[in-house]
Amino acid sequence: MIAIMSDETTHFGYQTVPVANKAQRVADVFHSVAGKYDLMNDLMSVGIHRIWKCITIEMSAVRPGHSVLDIAGGTGDLAAKFATRVGPEGLVVLADINESMLKVGRDRLIDRGVVENVRFAQTDAQHLPFPDNSFDVVSIAFGLRNVTNKDLALRAMLRVLKPGGRLLVLEFSRPQNPVIGKLYDGYSFNLLPKLGQLFARDAESYRYLPESIRMHPDQKTLQAMLDSAGFVNTDYHNMSAGIVALHRGVKP
Repeated sequence: MIAIMSDETTHFGYQTVPVANKAQRVADVFHSVAGKYDLMNDLMSVGIHRIWKCITIEMSAVRPGHSVLDIAGGTGDLAAKFATRVGPEGLVVLADINESMLKVGRDRLIDRGVVENVRFAQTDAQHLPFPDNSFDVVSIAFGLRNVTNKDLALRAMLRVLKPGGRLLVLEFSRPQNPVIGKLYDGYSFNLLPKLGQLFARDAESYRYLPESIRMHPDQKTLQAMLDSAGFVNTDYHNMSAGIVALHRGVKP
Protein backbone atom coordinates (compact mmCIF):
# COMPACT_ATOMS: atom_id res chain seq x y z
CA MET A 1 0.00 0.00 0.00
CA ILE A 2 1.46 3.36 -1.00
CA ALA A 3 1.82 5.83 1.86
CA ILE A 4 0.29 8.92 0.28
CA MET A 5 -3.51 8.87 0.71
CA SER A 6 -4.40 12.26 -0.80
CA ASP A 7 -2.97 15.69 -1.38
CA GLU A 8 -3.56 16.54 2.30
CA THR A 9 -3.07 13.38 4.37
CA THR A 10 -0.69 10.45 4.68
CA HIS A 11 0.04 7.57 7.03
CA PHE A 12 2.07 7.71 10.21
CA GLY A 13 1.90 4.06 11.10
CA TYR A 14 -1.81 3.31 11.24
CA GLN A 15 -2.72 6.92 11.95
CA THR A 16 -3.87 9.36 9.28
CA VAL A 17 -2.00 12.65 9.65
CA PRO A 18 -1.56 15.83 7.61
CA VAL A 19 1.28 15.53 5.09
CA ALA A 20 2.93 18.58 6.66
CA ASN A 21 3.10 16.84 10.04
CA LYS A 22 4.58 13.46 9.11
CA ALA A 23 8.22 14.54 8.85
CA GLN A 24 8.13 15.98 12.37
CA ARG A 25 6.40 12.91 13.78
CA VAL A 26 9.06 10.66 12.24
CA ALA A 27 11.78 13.02 13.48
CA ASP A 28 10.45 12.75 17.02
CA VAL A 29 10.66 8.94 16.83
CA PHE A 30 14.29 8.96 15.73
CA HIS A 31 15.35 11.71 18.13
CA SER A 32 13.99 9.44 20.85
CA VAL A 33 15.68 6.20 19.73
CA ALA A 34 18.97 7.47 18.27
CA GLY A 35 21.13 6.57 21.26
CA LYS A 36 19.80 3.01 21.44
CA TYR A 37 19.23 2.46 17.72
CA ASP A 38 21.99 -0.09 17.09
CA LEU A 39 21.29 -1.99 20.32
CA MET A 40 17.60 -2.25 19.43
CA ASN A 41 18.41 -3.41 15.88
CA ASP A 42 20.53 -6.21 17.31
CA LEU A 43 17.84 -7.20 19.78
CA MET A 44 14.93 -7.00 17.34
CA SER A 45 16.63 -8.98 14.58
CA VAL A 46 18.83 -11.17 16.80
CA GLY A 47 21.76 -9.64 14.92
CA ILE A 48 20.50 -10.75 11.49
CA HIS A 49 20.29 -7.14 10.27
CA ARG A 50 24.08 -7.25 9.97
CA ILE A 51 23.81 -10.12 7.47
CA TRP A 52 21.14 -8.24 5.48
CA LYS A 53 23.46 -5.24 5.25
CA CYS A 54 26.49 -7.34 4.26
CA ILE A 55 24.44 -8.86 1.43
CA THR A 56 23.45 -5.36 0.35
CA ILE A 57 27.08 -4.31 0.19
CA GLU A 58 27.99 -7.38 -1.85
CA MET A 59 25.13 -6.81 -4.31
CA SER A 60 25.96 -3.11 -4.72
CA ALA A 61 28.99 -3.92 -6.91
CA VAL A 62 30.80 -0.98 -5.31
CA ARG A 63 34.42 -0.71 -6.40
CA PRO A 64 37.46 1.39 -5.45
CA GLY A 65 37.04 4.98 -6.59
CA HIS A 66 33.23 4.91 -6.61
CA SER A 67 31.09 7.63 -5.06
CA VAL A 68 28.25 6.44 -2.82
CA LEU A 69 25.30 8.27 -1.28
CA ASP A 70 23.89 6.43 1.75
CA ILE A 71 20.48 8.01 2.47
CA ALA A 72 18.90 7.59 5.91
CA GLY A 73 22.33 6.31 6.85
CA GLY A 74 21.69 6.76 10.53
CA THR A 75 24.42 5.37 12.73
CA GLY A 76 26.77 4.72 9.83
CA ASP A 77 27.11 0.94 9.68
CA LEU A 78 26.53 0.78 5.90
CA ALA A 79 28.59 3.91 5.29
CA ALA A 80 31.58 2.39 7.11
CA LYS A 81 31.42 -0.72 4.91
CA PHE A 82 31.05 1.36 1.75
CA ALA A 83 34.01 3.53 2.79
CA THR A 84 36.23 0.46 3.02
CA ARG A 85 35.12 -0.70 -0.43
CA VAL A 86 35.59 2.62 -2.27
CA GLY A 87 39.00 3.24 -0.70
CA PRO A 88 40.82 6.55 -0.27
CA GLU A 89 40.18 7.55 -3.88
CA GLY A 90 36.41 7.09 -3.45
CA LEU A 91 33.78 9.03 -1.53
CA VAL A 92 30.85 8.12 0.72
CA VAL A 93 28.23 10.67 1.73
CA LEU A 94 26.31 9.67 4.86
CA ALA A 95 22.99 11.52 4.67
CA ASP A 96 20.13 11.59 7.14
CA ILE A 97 17.27 14.02 7.74
CA ASN A 98 17.50 13.49 11.49
CA GLU A 99 20.12 15.51 13.35
CA SER A 100 20.30 13.12 16.31
CA MET A 101 20.86 10.07 14.12
CA LEU A 102 23.45 11.87 12.00
CA LYS A 103 25.36 12.94 15.11
CA VAL A 104 25.47 9.37 16.40
CA GLY A 105 26.66 8.16 13.00
CA ARG A 106 29.34 10.83 12.70
CA ASP A 107 30.64 10.19 16.23
CA ARG A 108 30.82 6.44 15.66
CA LEU A 109 32.65 6.74 12.36
CA ILE A 110 35.11 9.17 13.92
CA ASP A 111 35.66 6.73 16.81
CA ARG A 112 36.34 3.98 14.27
CA GLY A 113 38.72 6.17 12.28
CA VAL A 114 36.47 6.04 9.20
CA VAL A 115 36.38 9.69 8.16
CA GLU A 116 39.01 10.22 5.47
CA ASN A 117 36.66 9.48 2.58
CA VAL A 118 33.29 10.12 4.29
CA ARG A 119 31.23 13.30 4.25
CA PHE A 120 28.04 14.04 6.19
CA ALA A 121 24.86 15.77 5.06
CA GLN A 122 21.64 16.49 6.93
CA THR A 123 19.10 16.36 4.13
CA ASP A 124 15.64 15.23 3.08
CA ALA A 125 15.55 12.24 0.70
CA GLN A 126 12.82 14.01 -1.28
CA HIS A 127 15.00 17.06 -2.00
CA LEU A 128 18.60 15.92 -2.35
CA PRO A 129 21.01 18.90 -2.53
CA PHE A 130 23.45 17.26 -4.94
CA PRO A 131 24.09 17.91 -8.64
CA ASP A 132 22.71 15.62 -11.31
CA ASN A 133 24.81 12.53 -12.13
CA SER A 134 26.91 12.68 -8.95
CA PHE A 135 26.98 9.12 -7.56
CA ASP A 136 27.78 5.62 -8.76
CA VAL A 137 25.58 4.07 -6.07
CA VAL A 138 22.70 5.33 -3.94
CA SER A 139 21.53 3.23 -1.00
CA ILE A 140 18.72 3.60 1.51
CA ALA A 141 18.37 0.97 4.23
CA PHE A 142 15.27 0.82 6.41
CA GLY A 143 14.47 4.44 5.64
CA LEU A 144 12.20 4.59 2.61
CA ARG A 145 9.10 3.62 4.58
CA ASN A 146 9.51 6.77 6.69
CA VAL A 147 9.62 9.12 3.68
CA THR A 148 6.41 11.09 3.15
CA ASN A 149 6.44 11.02 -0.66
CA LYS A 150 8.29 7.93 -1.80
CA ASP A 151 7.79 8.64 -5.51
CA LEU A 152 9.38 12.07 -5.14
CA ALA A 153 12.31 10.58 -3.24
CA LEU A 154 12.89 7.85 -5.83
CA ARG A 155 12.98 10.44 -8.61
CA ALA A 156 15.49 12.48 -6.59
CA MET A 157 17.67 9.39 -6.20
CA LEU A 158 17.49 8.73 -9.94
CA ARG A 159 18.53 12.32 -10.68
CA VAL A 160 21.70 12.24 -8.57
CA LEU A 161 22.84 8.85 -9.90
CA LYS A 162 25.26 8.72 -12.81
CA PRO A 163 24.02 6.95 -15.95
CA GLY A 164 24.50 3.24 -15.26
CA GLY A 165 24.51 3.93 -11.53
CA ARG A 166 22.64 1.63 -9.17
CA LEU A 167 20.00 2.21 -6.50
CA LEU A 168 19.67 -0.23 -3.60
CA VAL A 169 16.65 -0.13 -1.29
CA LEU A 170 16.88 -2.43 1.72
CA GLU A 171 13.57 -2.46 3.56
CA PHE A 172 11.17 -4.57 5.56
CA SER A 173 8.63 -6.19 3.28
CA ARG A 174 6.04 -9.01 3.19
CA PRO A 175 6.77 -12.56 4.40
CA GLN A 176 6.01 -15.01 1.60
CA ASN A 177 4.79 -17.80 3.88
CA PRO A 178 1.47 -17.10 5.67
CA VAL A 179 2.51 -19.07 8.74
CA ILE A 180 5.71 -17.05 9.05
CA GLY A 181 3.60 -13.93 8.48
CA LYS A 182 1.35 -14.73 11.45
CA LEU A 183 4.33 -15.45 13.71
CA TYR A 184 6.00 -12.23 12.53
CA ASP A 185 2.87 -10.20 13.29
CA GLY A 186 2.66 -11.65 16.77
CA TYR A 187 6.29 -10.85 17.43
CA SER A 188 6.09 -7.35 15.92
CA PHE A 189 2.98 -6.11 17.67
CA ASN A 190 3.40 -7.83 21.03
CA LEU A 191 7.11 -8.20 21.77
CA LEU A 192 8.69 -5.18 20.01
CA PRO A 193 6.97 -2.52 22.16
CA LYS A 194 8.02 -4.42 25.29
CA LEU A 195 11.63 -4.53 24.09
CA GLY A 196 11.41 -0.82 23.31
CA GLN A 197 10.16 -0.04 26.78
CA LEU A 198 12.71 -2.26 28.50
CA PHE A 199 15.86 -1.23 26.61
CA ALA A 200 15.06 2.20 25.13
CA ARG A 201 12.40 3.42 27.59
CA ASP A 202 10.19 4.08 24.57
CA ALA A 203 7.39 1.63 23.80
CA GLU A 204 5.53 4.06 21.55
CA SER A 205 8.28 4.35 18.93
CA TYR A 206 8.38 0.57 18.71
CA ARG A 207 4.63 0.47 18.18
CA TYR A 208 5.12 2.82 15.23
CA LEU A 209 7.82 0.58 13.74
CA PRO A 210 5.66 -2.47 12.88
CA GLU A 211 2.79 -0.22 11.80
CA SER A 212 5.07 1.65 9.39
CA ILE A 213 6.30 -1.69 8.00
CA ARG A 214 2.75 -2.91 7.37
CA MET A 215 1.85 0.32 5.54
CA HIS A 216 4.95 0.13 3.31
CA PRO A 217 4.49 -1.16 -0.26
CA ASP A 218 5.05 -4.89 -0.79
CA GLN A 219 7.75 -6.28 -3.04
CA LYS A 220 5.91 -6.08 -6.36
CA THR A 221 4.44 -2.65 -5.62
CA LEU A 222 7.80 -1.16 -4.71
CA GLN A 223 9.39 -2.64 -7.83
CA ALA A 224 6.64 -0.99 -9.90
CA MET A 225 7.40 2.31 -8.16
CA LEU A 226 11.06 2.02 -9.17
CA ASP A 227 9.96 1.35 -12.73
CA SER A 228 7.65 4.38 -12.69
CA ALA A 229 10.43 6.61 -11.33
CA GLY A 230 12.55 5.77 -14.40
CA PHE A 231 14.82 2.97 -13.20
CA VAL A 232 15.54 0.01 -15.49
CA ASN A 233 16.56 -3.60 -14.85
CA THR A 234 14.70 -3.49 -11.54
CA ASP A 235 14.53 -6.57 -9.35
CA TYR A 236 14.25 -7.59 -5.74
CA HIS A 237 15.74 -10.29 -3.56
CA ASN A 238 13.86 -11.59 -0.53
CA MET A 239 15.77 -12.24 2.66
CA SER A 240 14.56 -14.11 5.73
CA ALA A 241 11.51 -15.45 3.87
CA GLY A 242 10.54 -11.99 2.65
CA ILE A 243 10.56 -10.23 6.01
CA VAL A 244 13.17 -8.04 4.33
CA ALA A 245 13.73 -7.38 0.61
CA LEU A 246 16.53 -5.72 -1.29
CA HIS A 247 15.27 -3.83 -4.34
CA ARG A 248 17.66 -2.72 -7.08
CA GLY A 249 17.38 -0.47 -10.10
CA VAL A 250 19.73 1.08 -12.64
CA LYS A 251 19.70 4.60 -14.07
CA PRO A 252 19.52 4.35 -17.88
